[in-house]
Amino acid sequence: MEPRFTIALIYDFDGTLSPGNMQEYDFIPAVGKSNKEFWSEANSLAEEQDADMVLTYMARMIQAAKSKGLSLRREAFQESGRRVTLFRGVGEWFSRINAYGARKGIRILHYINSSGLKEIIEGTEIAHEFRKIYACSFLYDVDGIAYWPAVAVNYTNKTQFIFKINKGVESVFDSKEVNRYIPEQERAVPFRRMIYVGDGTTDIPCMRLVKNFGGHSIAVYNPDQKGARKEMASLIHDNRVNHVCPA
Repeated sequence: MEPRFTIALIYDFDGTLSPGNMQEYDFIPAVGKSNKEFWSEANSLAEEQDADMVLTYMARMIQAAKSKGLSLRREAFQESGRRVTLFRGVGEWFSRINAYGARKGIRILHYINSSGLKEIIEGTEIAHEFRKIYACSFLYDVDGIAYWPAVAVNYTNKTQFIFKINKGVESVFDSKEVNRYIPEQERAVPFRRMIYVGDGTTDIPCMRLVKNFGGHSIAVYNPDQKGARKEMASLIHDNRVNHVCPA
């Protein structure tokens, strides 16, 4: 069946498709720190310097890896991604929903919109399912060694990628095309045909944006985490999301 229209499913990663933070499965243990210690150092640095916490966690990753003599190549981060655990059913989700869409004549595009590290996501078993992974990433020198943030994605600038998807602009670099006026009927994916799936406060601006423009936002929670559902349910009460369900 020829697709009648396109729908974009946009996912956060940590806490949405996978329990916990992606750095905690391999990278943080490899640098000899506890999860609490690593994040405390990164967040304390942000507070001391009045800096963005995403940039300081990326800086701490480089510093910690160098201090332990660990590889900072893209391939090393991708290898860490192979150790990331997914929520039950995530691996099968994409083929199931794609098949459902095909039966209904709907083309479904999947996107990641994450404050996590793109290179780690690229190493996960589901990386090939996504049309585009919007996430933090590093710049690499001529020897392929990460030395500086290339893209830092925090809770507010996550929203820029919603507009890029809306207009079919996949390049992070391209700020000209995404700001060009395009009539609503000519846009790649209208907001009303977007579904945003996220798990926490960093996703609220995106979830609210999609919902306000006629799309649907879904807040998910870890069913094994006590009190998580009650916390997420407040997002419905505050009119920030359409639905709340277990991840």
